[in-house]
Amino acid sequence: MSARTDKRPWLAVLLAVVYPGLGHIYLREWLRALVWFFLVVTSSTLLIPEAAVPETLSVEAFVAAAEAIPPEAGIALVSITAFSMADAYWVAKRRNEVTPAEERTTCPNCGEDLDPDLEFCHWCTERTDTRETE
Repeated sequence: MSARTDKRPWLAVLLAVVYPGLGHIYLREWLRALVWFFLVVTSSTLLIPEAAVPETLSVEAFVAAAEAIPPEAGIALVSITAFSMADAYWVAKRRNEVTPAEERTTCPNCGEDLDPDLEFCHWCTERTDTRETE
């Protein structure tokens, strides 16, 4: 048995494709998610001209808006998305690695692996908190 968070790297990548930072929210990496959101919003605001913002919600308006985006802005936004996808993948893979043996703990009652965030064994429900209570 290993202590894993079981986060799916492919799901983090898929969410990062939808919008950079969503994969990090799935991984509960709040600061990284904010950085990716800020990077996309800032670069979009600075690089995309007003002419590229569609005025109506029609296919023709979106096609005209897409044609008005400069190639440099498109490359920058695609690059940000690609880096966000790669970062989400690497964070998920790193979190799913097996915890070193010295950090792994087992329940003294049933011998199953413990969740470090809980003060009891989720297998046998015995209290495992070693802190002194007053």
